[in-house]
Amino acid sequence: MSDSHTEAGPILDIRGLKKYFPIRNAWGRRTGWLKALDDVSLTVRRGEILGIVGESGCGKSTLGKTLMGIHRSTAGEIVFEGNDIAGLAPSAARELRRDLQYSYQDPGASLDPRWKIRRSLHEPLVVHSDLGYDARERRVRDILRAVGLPPGHLDLYPHEISGGQQRRVGLARILTLHPSLIILDEPTSGLDVSVQATILKLFLDLLAEFRLTYLFISHDLSVVRMICDRVAVMYLGKVVEIGDTETVFASPRHPYTQSLLAAIPEIGGRRVTDTFWLEGEPPNPGDLPSGCRFRTRCPLAVPRCAESEPALRADWPGQAAACFLAE
Repeated sequence: MSDSHTEAGPILDIRGLKKYFPIRNAWGRRTGWLKALDDVSLTVRRGEILGIVGESGCGKSTLGKTLMGIHRSTAGEIVFEGNDIAGLAPSAARELRRDLQYSYQDPGASLDPRWKIRRSLHEPLVVHSDLGYDARERRVRDILRAVGLPPGHLDLYPHEISGGQQRRVGLARILTLHPSLIILDEPTSGLDVSVQATILKLFLDLLAEFRLTYLFISHDLSVVRMICDRVAVMYLGKVVEIGDTETVFASPRHPYTQSLLAAIPEIGGRRVTDTFWLEGEPPNPGDLPSGCRFRTRCPLAVPRCAESEPALRADWPGQAAACFLAE
């Protein structure tokens, strides 16, 4: 984890963020809204690694893409290094978002297959800086060395390198701009375990060397526990629990978090709870249940859960949960 590098004060402050997608019928008329993000508020501290976890469709990748401006927010504020970048047009936000970068889940898809690695690494500097070719080449070579790739890779095409090497090139492309915060979207998915370990070590080394902050989006709870300082658990567009990683894993307060942790396989060990299992599919995000969104899958639900939506309660040291029944 990055405890020794964490500095005081947030680098990113998300306030009441919403992203709704229209639901349309066969004639193109809007019939409702899919609430991919619904009143999400959290802060990212400078120098930390904040994990975002949850099932597919919970909104974690939509959160990352909305922060980057790939999706335009419906409402709310995104205060990055003191500037509200929510709702800005791409041209107005481009300069503000230069220090906020996004690492795609499939880095190979973000590299132009017709370009050699050199051109892909030069391009961000051509767009965002006034450096000449020689200065760009020096920076590219320095960054490539930092991510553990030899200079000879500059003359290769993306299809000529492995998936792990493509992730390194993707990181190098981002680091050429010297960002302060990187959104990592499923950065270890599809990699062999040995390659995952190497990539995770690289993340930590780069965090220290370049004084970075990470928003680490992942479904792999074991990886999140290993690398993240804090973790936010999302369910159907809401943050239902957030706290220090070890605290959340040791004492999960929300029934959904307990279910996720119960599903982690352990050899020769004991799960946080052996009896509480997540069953069924999440509700239709375009037709959400009243009150708590998790109540239709929660065996602990009581009538109150259907009557109103629980707010995040920071009733425990280093931890908050959105559940009426949390103790």
